[in-house]
Amino acid sequence: MLLYVTEFLTRFESGFNVFGYLTMRAILGALTALLISLLVGPWMIRRLSFHQIGQTVRDYGPESHLPKAGTPTMGGALILVAIVISTLLWADPSSRFVWIVVLVTLAFGTIGFVDDYRKLVLRDSRGLAARWKYTWQSVAGLVTAVVLYTGAGDSAVETSLLVPFFKDVVIPLGAFYVVLTYFVIVGSSNAVNLTDGLDGLAIMPTVLIGGALGIFAYATGNVKFADYLGIPYIAGTGEILVFCAAMVGAGLGFLWFNTYPAQVFMGDVGALALGAALGTVAVIVRQEIVFFMMAGVFVVETVSVILQVASFRLTGRRIFRMAPLHHHFELKGWAEPKVIVRFWIITVILVLFGLATLKIR
Repeated sequence: MLLYVTEFLTRFESGFNVFGYLTMRAILGALTALLISLLVGPWMIRRLSFHQIGQTVRDYGPESHLPKAGTPTMGGALILVAIVISTLLWADPSSRFVWIVVLVTLAFGTIGFVDDYRKLVLRDSRGLAARWKYTWQSVAGLVTAVVLYTGAGDSAVETSLLVPFFKDVVIPLGAFYVVLTYFVIVGSSNAVNLTDGLDGLAIMPTVLIGGALGIFAYATGNVKFADYLGIPYIAGTGEILVFCAAMVGAGLGFLWFNTYPAQVFMGDVGALALGAALGTVAVIVRQEIVFFMMAGVFVVETVSVILQVASFRLTGRRIFRMAPLHHHFELKGWAEPKVIVRFWIITVILVLFGLATLKIR
């Protein structure tokens, strides 16, 4: 939105040309989202506390979580507000990719909001029934996949799977692109949600991965950088950098209040939305495999739940003391901050490894 305003103002003052640079708008998007989070955060926490919208702790969860009961939840709405406002202010409104990512984020955020609202406001412990939650996630994921597939037109690269470390290994997916996109978006959404169990555990990896995907988006949408790095050029993806920057800013602002001991939790409204946003960006920039590597913490957390459930149903025995995996380490005696920071460190390493694939080809 402000891009059009600054373009008009350049007629009178050439200095406004600086706002035409994508990198400048990305920086401003991150700072805007950060400022919104920091300013609105205290007010939101007070409102959530006033309406007694607080965390409920499961009886069979770690005992160390009992003091967290009543901590304001649904703070993820703050992240979404900051991301959407910042993106709409600084991104190019004519970019279809920006609108797709924003709408996907809002769609999954709405699903999470309904689930949180039923559990925390209506006091329905079941929340949104699992089958309905998955159904609506599937609808949103499939619609997004079809929109991206049909919007690709004759551009084969937009529907092909890129293999990292190899310049010329590109696998045409055809209609299977829709299936892959669906699983990446829905799977990522649920993976982040499963990881969101400790103070700041999910938001920092989201910030790190979001920032890295923003770099991929910028390089993929720039003809010169794409050619130099040996990655396919996809016109228009560069604008997603603004969205990713806004995600970084909003995430860091939220972490200010979510760091141990947390003053607020993001809830499903934040976790489902952020996971879907990451998956969608990864699909658009054609880096699903690299995303899988960088999101290793999310992947392992999800796999731990799948293995735990499968093992218990098939053998009656549990593999881990508790799933997701972060609870297993808690029950082994690791302090919560130690689990959180070590998972952050692992994510930093995986993200750097993912970024290295841009050059190692």
